[in-house]
Amino acid sequence: MEELTPQQIPEAQSKRPNMLTVLCILTFIGSGMQLLSSLIIAGFYDIFVQIAHEFAEKFNNPGFDQFSEVRPVFFLISAILYAGSVAGAILMMNMKKSGFHVYTIFQILLIIATMYFMHLSRPDALEVLFSGLFIFLYSMNLKFMK
Repeated sequence: MEELTPQQIPEAQSKRPNMLTVLCILTFIGSGMQLLSSLIIAGFYDIFVQIAHEFAEKFNNPGFDQFSEVRPVFFLISAILYAGSVAGAILMMNMKKSGFHVYTIFQILLIIATMYFMHLSRPDALEVLFSGLFIFLYSMNLKFMK
């Protein structure tokens, strides 16, 4: 039997951790759906406003009206920011550390954009919680990325 010399042994390729794969897939699904819905709302803004008003009246929920007060440009900007989040996840899926920074920047910009366009004095707690959780979980995988 032939022995392998150190030069013949293939280097162990950095294997992507399962947690990183799951996080990236969840980001593709979540941010991808938000990207698509933002583009659709921006394209059909007048219809969206009408439906939001009907829901607000039907369910006695003034929260739906808040979306109709936002200009269509918000949804275009949101689509761009969600695309940036997806791009960061793609980089991380390919084991690039720069993807973490791209993802983090776009998540922070999404929170700021929502506050600005919806005239909020503070960020939405749920949005901060999910963004913070994903950023934290992604950061736990930085040691595996190049």
